[in-house]
Amino acid sequence: MTDTDTRISGANTAPRDSRGRFGPGNPGKRRGARNKATVAALGLLDKGSKQLMQKAVDLALAGDSTALRLCIERIAPPSRERALAIDLPVPKTAADVPDTLRAILRAAAQGDITSGEAERLSRTVETFARAHELADFDARLRALEAGNAQ
Repeated sequence: MTDTDTRISGANTAPRDSRGRFGPGNPGKRRGARNKATVAALGLLDKGSKQLMQKAVDLALAGDSTALRLCIERIAPPSRERALAIDLPVPKTAADVPDTLRAILRAAAQGDITSGEAERLSRTVETFARAHELADFDARLRALEAGNAQ
C-alpha cells in the first residue's frame, strides 16, 4: 500500500464500497454541520442583534423603505396560505365523500376558492375516504377471522 492509498482509505474518511466509491451523502461533513464562516457571522450578529434591530427600526421610522419592509416582514410575515371561509359538509362516512367533493367543486366554480385550493381540499377528502375504507376493511377482516376461529 502506498502513501496515497493510506490517505484515501485512512481512518478519517468515510467508508467506500468494493469499487472505491463513497456511500451516499457527503463523507467530509456530518449532517447538519455549518460552514465555519457562517458560524462566525452568526456569532457576530448575535452579539449585536439588539443594536441592529434598533437601528433597523430607527431607519424605518425615518422613512427608509427597505428598513420599513424588513421590519414589517418580521412583525407580520407573509402568509403562505389563506384561511378558507367556505361551508363544506364534513364527511362522516365514505358515503358522504361525494357531497363534500361536490361542495368543493361548487366553491371553485363560483370563485370562492382557487383551483389549487380545491385540489388540496379534494386530496384531503380523498385521504379521509381511503382511511375510512382501510378501517372498514380492517373491521370486516377481523370479523371474518373471529368467525373462522369459532
